Amino acid sequence: MFRTPARLYRVLAVAEAITWTILIAALIARAVGAPGVVVTIGGGIHGFVFLAYGATAILVAFNQRWSIGVGALAVVSAVIPYATIPMEIWLHRTVRLTGDWRLEQSEHPQDRTWYDRTMRWFLRHAWVLVALIAIAVVALYVILLVLGPPGGK
Repeated sequence: MFRTPARLYRVLAVAEAITWTILIAALIARAVGAPGVVVTIGGGIHGFVFLAYGATAILVAFNQRWSIGVGALAVVSAVIPYATIPMEIWLHRTVRLTGDWRLEQSEHPQDRTWYDRTMRWFLRHAWVLVALIAIAVVALYVILLVLGPPGGK
């Protein structure tokens, strides 16, 4: 399913936009009389996908060798409702999503860095990478739940 960075990034960018719709619909529903739990559920779904998208953007940024600015822009695009879709389109049009996962070392000087070697190892052992990212996202999600919603209750 996620044989290329472009495919993984697209799926999470679209999922992030869909969860914005869920959150906005929940806020509207609460404003017209629905119980507050709808925002709790919608916000929880959105928050989890938001974190998963951020982790994906960072992983794809490393794999595709984006500049720090492009990587940061990809992550920050999740803060603005629906901005991950135009971001994905722009990345695609500017050929920043072209290519496969970098599983083997090439002649590129960056391939000799410790973080590229580490990334290649994790990409070759995808189940470990997925498990660690899932654990990190869940842990961060739980920490943020304990801290409370943005802006307080």
